[in-house]
Amino acid sequence: MLSNTKKLRAGLAASAAVTAFALGIPAGASANCGGGGVTPAEIDICTPTPKARLLSNGMLMPPKSAPARVKAVIAAANRIRTKPYIYGGGHGKWWDRGYDCSGSVSYALHGGEFLESPLPSGPMERWGSPGEGRWITVYANAGHAYAEIAGFRWDTSGDASGTGPRWHEDLRDNIGYVPRHPLGY
Repeated sequence: MLSNTKKLRAGLAASAAVTAFALGIPAGASANCGGGGVTPAEIDICTPTPKARLLSNGMLMPPKSAPARVKAVIAAANRIRTKPYIYGGGHGKWWDRGYDCSGSVSYALHGGEFLESPLPSGPMERWGSPGEGRWITVYANAGHAYAEIAGFRWDTSGDASGTGPRWHEDLRDNIGYVPRHPLGY
């Protein structure tokens, strides 16, 4: 008779094998999808992140498969997407009349409960975990911060239709920026 732990492991292994097969990952592929054994935790790494959808009104619709906290980040960003750019905006209080770059990224992250208080762009270089995330990546340097969330850029720059926090389909050159992400996202 199998113990509960062994049954759980067997079930997870079977689930991982089915998922890997459905994704076209060869049997025995590793987390980098190139060889070795796939564990259930590693399947998520091999699965492409679904991209959100930008509506004509400028709102971003998250993919149905996005985690709840990612959906909350997108919902928060959507709430301020038409606010103007104001230097220092979003740093004295969450709801402000306008937002700067790090204030708008902070507001979005706060929506997903990833931040308790706003951060300037410099400290964002040390926030979260190093590197790019699957769902959310914050790019920061001493003078600017922006985020990529579910395949779209959340930024206060690079918009011909006005200033302030907006969603952008085009991603930008990340040279000179430190990538950080919330652990697990």
